[in-house]
Amino acid sequence: MVKEALRQTESCLWTSTSLFIWLRTVRWQHTAVTLAPIVLTGIAGFSYVNEALPAWAVALVAFLATLIPPVAKALDFETRVEELKRASAEFKALQDRFRKLARITALGDVDKAETELGDLMDRLDAVRALSITPPQKYFALAKKDIEAGHYDFAVDLPTGETPSGTKGAPPTKGRP
Repeated sequence: MVKEALRQTESCLWTSTSLFIWLRTVRWQHTAVTLAPIVLTGIAGFSYVNEALPAWAVALVAFLATLIPPVAKALDFETRVEELKRASAEFKALQDRFRKLARITALGDVDKAETELGDLMDRLDAVRALSITPPQKYFALAKKDIEAGHYDFAVDLPTGETPSGTKGAPPTKGRP
């Protein structure tokens, strides 16, 4: 049971990290899609632009300003942000719960641990049912961060070693 809980902890770490990295990109895209029509409309409306650019260029800018909102709606950016927020937070919470199960609960009452494992697996099945799959590049970025030790905790490392793999006092700031 401990081994399975630790395996699920690791799985949730990889998935939540990939989703959080992807979420940062999607939030940036959402902001760009929200602001672009406003900026483009402003540019098309300036009389200076109308004098400096050919009429077709101003018309193109105005067209793009009106095209972006329906395209964003069709791509459902807002829903994607909310789904990613929910799923990444749930995978991170499950990571912590599985770790607690492996390190604390499973060392005590076996029946209680089995019940908790079943409940956590049900939660895991529910979040996996969303079928949110980050593009491969976000798994690669997550791999890089995880293997660099960004998600290691000093308390879990041998005495005197820091999460970065060096000897000395653990860092006091900048850890996730």
